[in-house]
Amino acid sequence: MKSYIYSFFIILLLGSYGCSIPRSVINPIRDTPSQYRGLANVDTSSIGKLPIKEFFANQSIQQLIDSAIERNIDLQVAVKNIDAANLLLKRAKMGNLPQLNLQVTANSTSPSENSLNGLSTSQFLKTSHIEDYNANLALSWEADIWGKISKQKEAAYATYLQTDEARKAVQTRVVAMVASGFYQLLLLDAQLDIANKNLKLTDSTLKMVSKQFDAGQVTSLAVQQTEAQLLRASQLIPQITQAISIQENALSELTGRFPTAIERKATLAQLDIPAQLAVGVPATMLAVRPDVKSVELGLRIADAKVGVANASMYPSLTITASGGVNSFKASNWFNIPASLFGVVGAGIVQPIFNRKELKTQFELAKVEREKSVLLFRQSVIQAVVEVANEQSKLENLKKEFGIAQNRVKTLKSAVQNADLLFKSGMANYLEVITAQSNLLQGELDLASLKTAQLNASVELYRALGGGWN
Repeated sequence: MKSYIYSFFIILLLGSYGCSIPRSVINPIRDTPSQYRGLANVDTSSIGKLPIKEFFANQSIQQLIDSAIERNIDLQVAVKNIDAANLLLKRAKMGNLPQLNLQVTANSTSPSENSLNGLSTSQFLKTSHIEDYNANLALSWEADIWGKISKQKEAAYATYLQTDEARKAVQTRVVAMVASGFYQLLLLDAQLDIANKNLKLTDSTLKMVSKQFDAGQVTSLAVQQTEAQLLRASQLIPQITQAISIQENALSELTGRFPTAIERKATLAQLDIPAQLAVGVPATMLAVRPDVKSVELGLRIADAKVGVANASMYPSLTITASGGVNSFKASNWFNIPASLFGVVGAGIVQPIFNRKELKTQFELAKVEREKSVLLFRQSVIQAVVEVANEQSKLENLKKEFGIAQNRVKTLKSAVQNADLLFKSGMANYLEVITAQSNLLQGELDLASLKTAQLNASVELYRALGGGWN
């Protein structure tokens, strides 16, 4: 018996000759910049680490975000993906446990009377049929010599973590979309207010022009031009009202509700534009940004699959054992210990003819791992680019907004002067209409620029990994 055991392990050692498990992939990102382009500070603090309710102070936005986190369909699907990955992880953790099966069988065989079995049965057992009753427990266990099962568990665990990071990434996107959608709604409110004010101003101008026409001071062309200006201002109102309804419906969909009115307890003018937003350093962003961490986990999964494919080419050791009770008569089936039986065995399976196929799968797994390295590097570069873009956008929008404020201030004075000059006969109606039109466009541009700054701050918060904590 000992000689068989020794032979068994000699075969095992010969099968393992030349086996080598590939080393884990080292983090391929070694040249991450120490700071973002255009920034000289090295402060590690970042708004990406701020909780949602700390970054978004407006109560209406907070309520919408809370509703979206609770009821958004994409987020609910992401949570279900986590549940599924958790079940797969639990299954993978049981990979090292032996399989235990219970089998109970009862057979009755009637051999031919002209056969050797039939003659033996009738002669020795004095019966024309054979009964066999069996109840046994069968155990099978595969030794994880090459780490295949442990690599499978590692891949399952990384997949579980990846689904959680995917859920966080979905939440950051949903939070940013809700905030930007709310700011867009406030912009439309501001545009509607501007359009109504301009409508009143143009209506006042039309009344003055009509009086001058009645007095013979202007022609009918002046009245027609002013009426056209009034109609243009009136046309904006249903357009903006329609856009408000569509925007409210979009926010309702994001929050998992049917179309309904959206409550806003503030106006665009009441919101403050952040003066300075801390971005930290790229390393800080990479540590909290969920989509980048998800791609990094994808690299870990690909690395684990390389180990699984590599281990599949080498011998597998399986130990089996079974035991129970067996009898050819039901009456003494459970006659203990006479009916007891037991079998123990061990075997090695070494792929031979399909080794080329397994080798190909191993090489393909290594290629997939190399692709994962490139995708990881690409995600890091894209993340750094997004932060740099939003930071640059904020800086330039701030300058543009300052210029637009001065322009609106000048246009308001121009409208007042044109009105006074028109009343005194020193300016014609075209100058008044032009001044009013310029002011309308200037105020609309100013509101759009403020909204653009708010949206850029939201995108910077998302790009830095904020929105899931």
